[in-house]
Amino acid sequence: MWSNAVGCCEFHFYGFFIMNISVCFLEKSGIVWSWHGDSCANALSMMEEGLPSTFFSILIFATHAHLASLLLNTIVRRRRCGFVCAIPRRHRYTSGAPCLSFDIIPDGLGSERTDFPHTAYLLSGTQASTDFTNRLIVMKMSNMQKTQPESDSEDSDDDDDENVMKPDLECAIIHHQGSVNRVRMCVVGDKPLAASWSETGKVFLWDLTHPLKAVNDPILLRNYVENKESPRPLFTFKGHTTEGFAMDWSTPMPGVLATGDCKKNIHIWKPSEGGLWAVDQRPLIGHDASVEDLQWSPNEPNVLASCSVDRSIRIWDTRVQPSKACMLAAINAHENDINVINWNKKEPFILSGGDDGKLHVWDLRQFQSSTPVATFKHHTAPITSVEWHPTDSTVFASAGADDQIALWDLALEKDEETAIVDPELADLAPQLLFIHQGQKEIKELHWHPQIPGMIISTAITGFNIFKTISV
Repeated sequence: MWSNAVGCCEFHFYGFFIMNISVCFLEKSGIVWSWHGDSCANALSMMEEGLPSTFFSILIFATHAHLASLLLNTIVRRRRCGFVCAIPRRHRYTSGAPCLSFDIIPDGLGSERTDFPHTAYLLSGTQASTDFTNRLIVMKMSNMQKTQPESDSEDSDDDDDENVMKPDLECAIIHHQGSVNRVRMCVVGDKPLAASWSETGKVFLWDLTHPLKAVNDPILLRNYVENKESPRPLFTFKGHTTEGFAMDWSTPMPGVLATGDCKKNIHIWKPSEGGLWAVDQRPLIGHDASVEDLQWSPNEPNVLASCSVDRSIRIWDTRVQPSKACMLAAINAHENDINVINWNKKEPFILSGGDDGKLHVWDLRQFQSSTPVATFKHHTAPITSVEWHPTDSTVFASAGADDQIALWDLALEKDEETAIVDPELADLAPQLLFIHQGQKEIKELHWHPQIPGMIISTAITGFNIFKTISV
């Protein structure tokens, strides 16, 4: 079972060799926990703290078989448990600065892809210490293999390493003015477009056609790098008076963009003739403080949701003049700043996460009551990212400043018999499926819409890509 449990590949953006260790624990409750660290010593230190008695199966990932064996022996001495060891493929990449925002680039490789190896395309943006070194990075991650079953010997493991294609990472760089606060992708016609929020207060639009061709062709990529090619922005908007983080493309209206800044202003962009965009200089009026996130309705044109430091969530009709566009509002939706929201693709639900560490699920049919239909408090620090599963309307993922990623399923209910048998599980929400740890300062996560169950997350410590047995 465990050899199929998790497919992992991590891409590091630092110039160090890192002995990557991942450990997964399966609880009797069905919850899967995972831990990822940068050394065997850190993994052993984590285990010295003691594992909950509810763990009964353990999966170890390591870059070398003897590291997995060492960890395994340590665990077995401390806990009687079943196990399977596996050696996944790893890849390293040097960027020079962390990428704290990214988006998944749609590809033509098909939907509902389940066969390994996997390929994924990403767009990320850096936050470098100096403005002139910031960039957008178009990435092609390929040959991502499923973790391999335990071999008979370390020698056979080494032989397998030579025969199996290792993960590959190809990148095309785009120079960017200022640190990248947020990046978002869309496809208009057959053209891949990206929007980027800069710390300078400018918003840029980009055509990614050329860099995407480069990462798919070794000759084009070599020329791209040798000639120091970098596309120029298609369009630049300087109408925001300060920087911002909120940004979203409309799905029902391709090419329509909304951007929100730290001075409460939201502007709507619409494509116009000549490859330009018309940006309404009149901001939507309603919020009293910084706009932290924006989400267009996935199904209804002109309907936009926003959240703010003023603790409110607002629903807008962008056809109405900006001063009257706010149609619905949940005031004091959280106890503190609201950082992120996400709109369910199938149901009229909005998910929100705030500085209070709480996750709220809002039913738009009951929105004016300002009361969420569900609340979860697992994270011990502010929520930094939330996203509904692209096809399963009851499943979502959350990330927090507590360095955790959690997977949830609203369809699950409390098992009274389990709670009675094991009181240690009584305080855990029955909807909690999976916990992933090991990254530091997680900033953003996304489900891959074409690879079922794949989650990609970015943090100060790099990117994680994983799939679970839970979803």
